[in-house]
Amino acid sequence: MTFPLFITLLILTATLIVMWNKLRKARRAEYIRTYSLPDGLFERLRKRRPELSLKECQLVSHALRQFFLAYLKSGCKFVAMPSQVADDLWHEFILYTKNYDLFCKHAFGGFLHHSPAVVLSTAQQNNTGLRRCWWHTCREENINPRDPTRLPLLFALDAKLKVADGFHYVADCSSVRRKSTGNDSGGAVYCGGDFSSSGFDGGTDGFGDASSADGGGLGDGGSGCGGGGCGGGGD
Repeated sequence: MTFPLFITLLILTATLIVMWNKLRKARRAEYIRTYSLPDGLFERLRKRRPELSLKECQLVSHALRQFFLAYLKSGCKFVAMPSQVADDLWHEFILYTKNYDLFCKHAFGGFLHHSPAVVLSTAQQNNTGLRRCWWHTCREENINPRDPTRLPLLFALDAKLKVADGFHYVADCSSVRRKSTGNDSGGAVYCGGDFSSSGFDGGTDGFGDASSADGGGLGDGGSGCGGGGCGGGGD
């Protein structure tokens, strides 16, 4: 085999691998969007949150799908959950152990462990996970993550449903600032625009170039699942 032919075959192979990974990620994303949640899941959520209507439960499920898509599109890197009520549904879903395990295998190629909902804080890992989640949920709704005019559903959900212990965000930081600092408890209002600043964790994760935004070129991210980067097993 001549050297030019070897180089051509190498380039062709690499191109095919990239195309296959993109196709597999697209299929996994479609699986997440169209997956039928287990029967009885909304009833379990309404036991936790009796104030929710069936229509509102469906909205929560849409927000949870946004979270799963953010995890997939990050290359299965750590992403943090910004909504208390979506976290409740995630927790109930996990209790359907066989369904959840099969879902994770098809959606991510490995198990996604639960981690509690968090808000912006001085903890660098939490902020990094939230920034990744913010970036990908914004892109899912065609929102500019650096200069948002509205919130993606996952970040707007708790306030929209008036969740008493929820985490409330606003898109515009100019008129509303947090009422308390260094406090991760519910009740405070957090600004979505803060995610475009490096002031919280000193980093730019999720706000760099296109490759880092898509998970650093990790293909569909399947190989990243099942370890500490999948949420750390909060339960």
